[in-house]
Amino acid sequence: MTQHDLDLTITRISNRNRAVGGSWVQGRINNEYRFDALVFADHAESEDYELGRSKISKLWIERLVDRRVMFNFDRGLDVPAVNTEVQVVIDFLCEGLSDLVFGQ
Repeated sequence: MTQHDLDLTITRISNRNRAVGGSWVQGRINNEYRFDALVFADHAESEDYELGRSKISKLWIERLVDRRVMFNFDRGLDVPAVNTEVQVVIDFLCEGLSDLVFGQ
């Protein structure tokens, strides 16, 4: 699987109050995985609180068929990607989710 094979569906965006910023984004990838992400328009003050340089501070991915958690990052890595397919999904979301949500 490559990033070109991925079909992203955003199911919900919930803006947080302006004092704390960011938006919760829920969605699906290829109807195989669902995800919740806390995404910001700007980079985190501490790089430790951000997944790479993605502007994502929290990302949870679950496989739909068996509800298995495939990845979890909550201002630090809790559950690493279980396989390379999930890593492709993570890279895809890191590459453009913030820009999609905030139109940058």
